[in-house]
Amino acid sequence: MFERTGAAAKWAAAPRLGTPALKLALKLSWEWRAMKARHAFMVMLVCAGMTPACAAEAPPGAASCTGCHAEKPNVNTPVPRLAGQDANAVVAAMQAYRAGQRPATVMDRIAKGFSDDEIKAIASWFVMQR
Repeated sequence: MFERTGAAAKWAAAPRLGTPALKLALKLSWEWRAMKARHAFMVMLVCAGMTPACAAEAPPGAASCTGCHAEKPNVNTPVPRLAGQDANAVVAAMQAYRAGQRPATVMDRIAKGFSDDEIKAIASWFVMQR
């Protein structure tokens, strides 16, 4: 056979898309990018697991409370904040509203819409909120 020289030798030695060496390089490059993407996804999942308790899903009915009871401590309102309150105190207050033993404008009607279990779940959830 004959030997290629000059530009023909460079062309013959250059990797081509169909060659196994270039295919391996592209595969490794793709695998490297996929591995980095998986790693970033796992880091996001771990960080999402470290969110504070306030990010936990509120029980049914708790969202209606925040219409009047401020969520943030820097809000000046005559309606008391529920976040961080003692759960037993919240349960007792709701039961007193429901029984008509505590004076209220609207809380007596709102409290009648919740069962004892729902009141306990909402009170427990608000305890975890800060």
